[in-house]
Amino acid sequence: MTWAKHSILIRNKSERNPLQASKENLAAGKEAFGHYCVACHGSDGQNTGVPFSDAMSPQVPSLSSPDVQSYTDGQLKWVIDNGIWPSGMPGSKGILSDEEIWSTILFIRHLPPAGSLGDPVMYDK
Repeated sequence: MTWAKHSILIRNKSERNPLQASKENLAAGKEAFGHYCVACHGSDGQNTGVPFSDAMSPQVPSLSSPDVQSYTDGQLKWVIDNGIWPSGMPGSKGILSDEEIWSTILFIRHLPPAGSLGDPVMYDK
């Protein structure tokens, strides 16, 4: 299945991120990630503090995993735009702008250490 996802199902393999990994773009990516992605992927992109991430089928992937990191930037943009059915990954088309998505991809490429950002505030007890 991994081969099929990387080679056939997830499109835009050759699309390149127009944004550079600057301090400003990484901060913008962290901000967009914090508004849209943190509920399922945790503040650090590695599911820290997400109570249901292991219970889902399929499980919510850690964005630092070799499987996720091996996608091209164009493929990550396609996933964020369109989602992955039936995994539970929603598409963000019409919600996030292209610039927000590209900056989010920069954040995904430069994730902080697991647990370093704490649990998402929404799951604090």
